[in-house]
Amino acid sequence: MNTHFFATPSTALTAVGATCGIAWAAGFRAYMVELAGPASTFDWWGTFGAILLPGAIAGGLLGWAEALRRTGGRRGWRWLALAPLAFAVAPMLMPGAVAALLTQGLGGGAIAVALMALGGGYALSRRGPLWSRLVAGLTSGALLAALALTGPGIAGPALALTEPRGAWVAVLATSFVVVLALASSIPHRPVVTVTDQAPSARTVRPESGAAR
Repeated sequence: MNTHFFATPSTALTAVGATCGIAWAAGFRAYMVELAGPASTFDWWGTFGAILLPGAIAGGLLGWAEALRRTGGRRGWRWLALAPLAFAVAPMLMPGAVAALLTQGLGGGAIAVALMALGGGYALSRRGPLWSRLVAGLTSGALLAALALTGPGIAGPALALTEPRGAWVAVLATSFVVVLALASSIPHRPVVTVTDQAPSARTVRPESGAAR
């Protein structure tokens, strides 16, 4: 196996991000199964193309953003904060998806997840005016609360918050969105400068091992 491919931090962090994104999307698909129940189905495009692929794309872009952040950033690198939009765009590429969104509201959940990631990531980053971060955080929090409460309305009383299964589904959805928001805050975080990377002034004498 050629390990030189992963020798650079940028490549390694992008690969790690893509892997984490796939794992996140696969786990969130389990939450969707809980909502849909027996009506849930799997197919190549709907599962892999519209869910796992955008997870890999978003995760890879956020991993790349972390690599750029650690090396002082690049011009325009903060636009990578839009990476979660992959979750909203990919489902709309399915045949009839746009019409279903406009007429029946189907697909709105994917858009809500992307918006929660964008707003939550910005709110958690501690970058930018306080008022704008509060607005973003409150908006994302309201959407997250609505998401956590959708179980009974979609799957019936079995997923009520007073039931163990319903409480678990709510915790599952909430924790997934919070993790995505934390990852989405990466492009907003301060860059690591050369000064931050400077080695400690303490050195070790080879002959004695004493620090100075």
